[in-house]
Amino acid sequence: MKRVLIVKVTSLGDIVQALPVVADIKRAFPGVQVDWAADEAFAELVHWSESVDRVLCAPLRRFKKARNWSDLKAIWASIAELRAHRYDFIIDIHGVYKSAIIAFLARSSRRIGYQSQDLGERGAAFAYTGRFGPRPQGNAWHGMRISAGEALGYEVDGPAVYNLRLPEPASPPFAADSAPVAAFFHATSKDDKKWPLSHWVAVGLELAGRGFRVVLPWGSDAERAEAERIAAQVPGANVLPKMSVTEIAQMIDACALVVGTDTGFVHLAHALQKRTVMIFVATSPSHCGVESPNRSISIGDGQSVPPVSAALDAIDYVHGEAYERPSEPHEAIA
Repeated sequence: MKRVLIVKVTSLGDIVQALPVVADIKRAFPGVQVDWAADEAFAELVHWSESVDRVLCAPLRRFKKARNWSDLKAIWASIAELRAHRYDFIIDIHGVYKSAIIAFLARSSRRIGYQSQDLGERGAAFAYTGRFGPRPQGNAWHGMRISAGEALGYEVDGPAVYNLRLPEPASPPFAADSAPVAAFFHATSKDDKKWPLSHWVAVGLELAGRGFRVVLPWGSDAERAEAERIAAQVPGANVLPKMSVTEIAQMIDACALVVGTDTGFVHLAHALQKRTVMIFVATSPSHCGVESPNRSISIGDGQSVPPVSAALDAIDYVHGEAYERPSEPHEAIA
């Protein structure tokens, strides 16, 4: 086998968690080239992977929103690049129309995708010449690794390997002699995934008392307003300026701790091997969570709001420390 194409188009957290598939393939087939097709909005993330040989991208999401002629021309140009090489296998681990179209346009006689019941959009099945086995139960990220292994005929072995190398920042995100930094990713794409602001404040107060400096990134005006409300109640906390994806990644890499809801940047923190606590309110931790012994942990059952004490216990776990804490009256609102 000489060349494989992975198709995973969006979004940030899903692409992060799909990256170990590339390391698996390269362990199974030394010398193979693995290319990746993604939306332009997330291509820089794939470029950070030292395992991916060639990143193919097009402004699909931007064209859908703006319908610009320049974006359409860029998409047409990307098709020529996509078809520049013939692939031994194309592995679509996304499973929607846009990923299926990419797989269909690329040059290969072997295009593998999910079974119909496992597809995000069932019409995507038109593109495939073969199918994965039934999607494994349990963690979705490990399931992608198993599906790719089934398609190419190897056994998945060992922990997930992300092989990320970020570009060096123009200047260090934090002063070398500053207190250890804890980043709070309080914002979410959906309101039902939010953790109560009062809980963030309670955890921030505890971490400030332990000597941490809390920082709060944001992506919209509403998120910034919430970050400011949290920071106003936590001594020494800072609301960060507007940052690019790369700048946020570099900030994460400089942190001692990351606490956040089920969002892409918290998945990135896990992939960068930071001490990470992921909070689940309305999504399934067993399906979408992160876990690494003494480093990353997911809390919540996906059906109710985890209490503050659960987050503090998780922080103790990833830091290998235990603290005596007074009983917390704010847990009554959980």
